[in-house]
Amino acid sequence: MRSTTISLLLTLVFSTSVFSQSLPVKMSKTGICHNPGSTYYEQTKNFTPYKTLDECLKDGGRLPKK
Repeated sequence: MRSTTISLLLTLVFSTSVFSQSLPVKMSKTGICHNPGSTYYEQTKNFTPYKTLDECLKDGGRLPKK
C-alpha cells in the first residue's frame, strides 16, 4: 500500500511539473494564447507554438476572455 501511494505521488509530481513544462503555449489563428491545461488547450489544433506565455503575448497574442 505504501509503495503504491509513493508511486502515485511521484507520478503526480512528475506529470504536473516536467510534462507541463515541455508543452508549448499555443497561439491560435485568432490570436489567443492558450497555456497547457487551459480550457481550450487540447482543442486548439492550428497554432503557433511558444515556449512561454510572455513570448506569445509579446508577439501580439492575448489571453482568453474566460
